[in-house]
Amino acid sequence: MLCQFLSVYRGLILVTSIYFILSGVPALAAESVVLKYRILRESVSVQELSTFAETGKLSTSLRVNLALAKQNPQAIRQYLTEPVKINPVILDKVLNSRIGNVILDQLTQVIHTRSRQADKQALRAALVVSASKDRQITLIELIQNYPTPEIEVEGDRLETAYRQLRRLQGNLQDILSF
Repeated sequence: MLCQFLSVYRGLILVTSIYFILSGVPALAAESVVLKYRILRESVSVQELSTFAETGKLSTSLRVNLALAKQNPQAIRQYLTEPVKINPVILDKVLNSRIGNVILDQLTQVIHTRSRQADKQALRAALVVSASKDRQITLIELIQNYPTPEIEVEGDRLETAYRQLRRLQGNLQDILSF
């Protein structure tokens, strides 16, 4: 009985998320990103980061931030925009499994809230919403769809986050081949 309830509950969450995406109803989403590079912390708007990801055009604050952190802007842009193809229904099931929890634990080391409260749940929601749009995920979509007003990103570990998404994609393909 509990298992059936959980399946229905997950389905309702997925359907609700898809409804908000397709209906254009504004939902709670990240507005600012705190990019962290060791001791350097810089807050930028999600719009500013999205513009960079989409066009390659750096705002002054992003240019200074990446230069101080000695980061290659093109590498950062690639990690933000490289898509990972994922079926949203299978993704939801995997994220609610043991392997999904391990991957979420690893991703929350890179993308998280300041308080570190409910990070796995927030990331799970952002992943499912991102995949529901076009059956693929990018890190910039995760940031845009993160369900808190502010999000912290360990900038020097973006490559790690991208690799975790690739690992998640591989796990989904393994499950599908059974």
